[in-house]
Amino acid sequence: MSGGTSTGLFADNLKGVLLAVVSSAFIGASFIVKKKGLKRAGATGSRAGVGGYGYLKEPLWWIGMVTMIVGEIANFVAYMFAPAVLVTPLGALSIIVSAVLAHFILKEKLQRMGVLGCLLCIVGSTIIVLHAPEEETPTSVNQIWELATQPAFLLYAASAVAVSLVLMLHCSPRYGQTNVMVYVGICSVIGSLTVMSIKAVGIAIKLTIERINQAGYFQTWIFAMVAVSCIITQLNYLNKALDTFNTAMVSPIYYAMFTTLTILASAIMFKDWSGQSASSIASEICGFITVLSGTTVLHSTRDPEPASAADLYTPLSPQIYWHIQENGEVSVNKEEDLLSRDFVAIVRQDYFV
Repeated sequence: MSGGTSTGLFADNLKGVLLAVVSSAFIGASFIVKKKGLKRAGATGSRAGVGGYGYLKEPLWWIGMVTMIVGEIANFVAYMFAPAVLVTPLGALSIIVSAVLAHFILKEKLQRMGVLGCLLCIVGSTIIVLHAPEEETPTSVNQIWELATQPAFLLYAASAVAVSLVLMLHCSPRYGQTNVMVYVGICSVIGSLTVMSIKAVGIAIKLTIERINQAGYFQTWIFAMVAVSCIITQLNYLNKALDTFNTAMVSPIYYAMFTTLTILASAIMFKDWSGQSASSIASEICGFITVLSGTTVLHSTRDPEPASAADLYTPLSPQIYWHIQENGEVSVNKEEDLLSRDFVAIVRQDYFV
């Protein structure tokens, strides 16, 4: 390899690294700005965690969205200069940025074990990425369509959709407010499909710029519709996760699960596992175990956010109170009746367990 070629590759890699670092900084900061917006919107209306969409009228949330978009664009451009094994692990920097900013801005205390969990997630994800199988870059949308319609990937896509529907329809109403894995799981599973469809759209745009028009193929528009649908779903449940749980916990778990599932989806779609050595496979398994350990540590160190007084002491019915008499009998009293000391307002049971 000539000196000029070597210098050019180094310059491209340097550009990719700088863009990836900038991307991580913007994305990590966007978590904090969006959560500030979600909190401000929740103070005047229904919270996103319970299905409210008042945050769409909050300017601070939109600033966070713009910040995230800028970060994603920088990340997309970084892949044009540097290989994925160099750019993808740097996404872990967004975890550090969001955790540090949350500690100082949102006053979400990052405990020592939480720091250890972050490090385990970062190390495990890095191991997975560094030992992930290499993939051949498709040269047309038709080629990606053939890869996307092969039985193995169709099975993965169907499983991803099925798992997402179970999480959305069954788990979310029951456990979404108490288990971080529900909302983050939806974002991560759908996110793996988002990356596959976004890559197809990106190749179509690149080929079109090179005067090989891909807009005439129906596959391009199918990939585009899938990408838009997945992105909207991701944003919806990511907002719920940020509004319900500690940011320092959401960011690492989301990063670890999203990275893992994306690598798995890419490996299935592009059939790159067949060329893996035994040492690489063993390293990837160790990476999975490390990520799982980090996720467990983070979940165990959750610092629950205090509920508001309105949530804690709102009666189930604003018009009826229960009166416990001296003889133990219970009678019902209307709201206009004067309350005595032996009146008890029924409060939500889940705050006592």
